[in-house]
Amino acid sequence: MTDSSAVEAASTRLQRALAALEEAVERRHELERGRGVLSDQVHTLGIDRARLADALDREAARAQRLESVNREVAGRLDEAIATVRTVLAGDAG
Repeated sequence: MTDSSAVEAASTRLQRALAALEEAVERRHELERGRGVLSDQVHTLGIDRARLADALDREAARAQRLESVNREVAGRLDEAIATVRTVLAGDAG
């Protein structure tokens, strides 16, 4: 092998190595961009989760209030029915 062909072969190997390095760097950049996108998505999901948890807490409190009011109204209705029955029983007698 002559000196010029050895230099050409080395140059070719160097070009291939540089091309492989550029591809590896590009793949690494793609991975980093992907991680950034995933990180953004996780952050957004965390915000959504917090918002939904707050909404759920508000609705649970509302449901408890409605249940309490429902029990109160049911008690008042029972009293009213009892009063009407007493009045009707007094009128019948």
